[in-house]
Amino acid sequence: MQNVLTVVAGYLGKISLPGFGVIDIIEIGLISFFVYQFMAWIKFTRAYTLLKGILIVLGFILVAYIFKMNTILWIFRNLANVLVIGVIVIFQPELRKALEQLGQKKFVSNIIPFDSGREVQERFNDKTINELVKACFDMGEVKTGALIVIEEEIRLDEYVRTGINIDGILTSQLLINIFEHNTPLHDGAVIVRGNRVVAATCYLPLSDNMELSKQLGTRHRAGVGISEATDSLTIIVSEETGQVSVARGGELSRGLNSKQLREVLVSAQNKKVVDNGKLRNLLKGRVKHEEKSD
Repeated sequence: MQNVLTVVAGYLGKISLPGFGVIDIIEIGLISFFVYQFMAWIKFTRAYTLLKGILIVLGFILVAYIFKMNTILWIFRNLANVLVIGVIVIFQPELRKALEQLGQKKFVSNIIPFDSGREVQERFNDKTINELVKACFDMGEVKTGALIVIEEEIRLDEYVRTGINIDGILTSQLLINIFEHNTPLHDGAVIVRGNRVVAATCYLPLSDNMELSKQLGTRHRAGVGISEATDSLTIIVSEETGQVSVARGGELSRGLNSKQLREVLVSAQNKKVVDNGKLRNLLKGRVKHEEKSD
């Protein structure tokens, strides 16, 4: 046992650790911050799926390297430059959006929220839920078709760009006017982000699900299609029957009543109370303690 300890001690004595200073700590902190921001940003875009595909390809290259698959490695080495350019072209919209968001960031207020305490975080408020429910069933009574996509975590910018920008506060009157027959904006989908109608007449991908009823038209297939491609919640009002349906995660729920639709919207609202004022309270407590000491 003594010999083993002597060998280990001799080995550890030969290890020389590099110098570690303040600049190194700052550098590690900056790299960690930018990696975290990149992962947080990419998680809410379609690029996240593409990134997983790239990781799978890199894993395949690693396997080829371990098992000395020289032909495959030669192919990847010769295609490396082309693949890098291809990745830049594929991610071009996301990279541009990321740089725009980087310029709009308020880093200090995000890192140290001095002016915030207990607050309610939610995708949209209760008033928006009431307006959505009212609009859907008012349109259902007169058999006005509607297709309303509610954005959740994954941003729907690529679908917003296919429509006409609205950027108005969501009200039942606005939705009813948009989907009214023979109006310029009635054809296509409305995209909702938070408490606002972002765009109208947006084009959505159609679902290829062969299990959907043949009685369903393009509006329902588009509603299911966008729910398959993203994590959004889609409300469909049938022009033929006036029924209100909801598509989420590729699943279609038909014939909802107002109570059921409200429950679905409340679950999508994701309301929670967050106490992010701990730092502020800590500083206040410290000041009070110093005042008492004086």
